[in-house]
Amino acid sequence: MQKNDDLLRERRKDEHVALGVKQNENLAPSSLEDIQLIGTSIPRYNVKDIDLTTTFLGATVPFPFYINAMTGGSRHTKRINAELAEIAREVAIPMAVGSQSAALKNSSLIDTYQVVREVNPKGIILANVSPEVDIQDGIRAIEMLEADALQIHINPAQELVMQEGDRSFSHWLSRIEAYVKNSPVPVVVKEVGFGMTRETVKTLAEIGVTTVDLAGKGGTNFAQIENDRRRDQAYNFLLDWGISTGQALIDMQHADAPKIAYLASGGIRNPLDIVKALALGADSVGMAGQIIYSLKKDGVSKTIEKLELWKEQLRGLFVLANAKNIAELKETPLIVSGELAKWGSLREIDLVQLANRK
Repeated sequence: MQKNDDLLRERRKDEHVALGVKQNENLAPSSLEDIQLIGTSIPRYNVKDIDLTTTFLGATVPFPFYINAMTGGSRHTKRINAELAEIAREVAIPMAVGSQSAALKNSSLIDTYQVVREVNPKGIILANVSPEVDIQDGIRAIEMLEADALQIHINPAQELVMQEGDRSFSHWLSRIEAYVKNSPVPVVVKEVGFGMTRETVKTLAEIGVTTVDLAGKGGTNFAQIENDRRRDQAYNFLLDWGISTGQALIDMQHADAPKIAYLASGGIRNPLDIVKALALGADSVGMAGQIIYSLKKDGVSKTIEKLELWKEQLRGLFVLANAKNIAELKETPLIVSGELAKWGSLREIDLVQLANRK
C-alpha cells in the first residue's frame, strides 16, 4: 500500500508539471494589462544609475524577481529542479522548490529536492510545506535544503478539487502561527494561484506573519490541473475561482491593508508586469510556469539569456518611470482602468490617489 501511495504521489508531481507547461502555452490576458504607468519624456536617470536591489525575506538581493515553487518529488522533476537551480545560480535570483511533502513521506525522494542546493550551494533557497505538515517535519524540510526561508503554501481550492486532497482546514491558522514562532528561518505564506484579499492578509498579520506571496490567478491554474487529473472533471465550475494578481495588488492599496511585506506572483509574463507589480507595492515578483515553459521550450542557456535580458529591460522601464529604485517606483503614478478599475472601486480603493502619486 505504501509503495502504491508513493507511486501515486510521484505521478501527481509529473502531471502537475506537464499540465502546467501546457497551460502556459496559451495564457489568457492578464489583469495587469488594466494598469498603465505614467512615465516621463525627460528622464532624471541614466540606465546605469538604476538600482534594482530589493529586500527578500530579510536578505538584500540584486534583482526583484525569483523562481517560484513548482516542482520536486519524482525522478523527472529532480532533473527539472537541477536545471532551475542552475538558472537561479547564473541569474543570481532566489528559488523556491515545490511542496516537500513527498520527500517527508518517502526518504528516497529527498534528493529530488536536495539537488537544488547541490547545484546552487550559495543561492537563496526556499523550502516549501503545507500547513498540514507538523513543525518537526517542517524543520526537516528546511534542513533538507539548508534553506534560507520557508514557504507555507495555502491552497484550499486545489485541495478540494483534488480527489485525494485535504478536507480539514480549521487548524491551518494555528499551525501557521506555530511556524512563525518556531521556524529557524523567515516564513512567507503563499497562495498557489487563487490570490489573497486584504482580509486574508490581515488575519495572517495578526498571528505574526510578516511576508505574504499574494499569488493571484492568471498563471498556472491548479484547480484546472486537478480537475484535468480527474476522470469525471467534476469541478469545471471552479476553474475561475479566486482573484487575479492585479486584483490582489490593488486590494493591498486600501487603508485597512496591513503594512507588511508583499511578494507578487501569478501570470507574470514580462518585465513590464514585474514593474507594475513593484509599483503597486511588491518587494519582489515570482514566476514559475513561464520559466518552466521557457526551460522546456528553449533549454537552460536560452532561459538564462532571456532573464538576463529582462534585467536590462527592467532598468530601461525604471528610467521611463522616472524611478531610480524600487522605493521611487512605488511612488510612480499609475492609471487603473477596465474591469480592474471596476473591481477596485467596489473594494473602495482610492484609484484617483494612485493616479496622482508624486
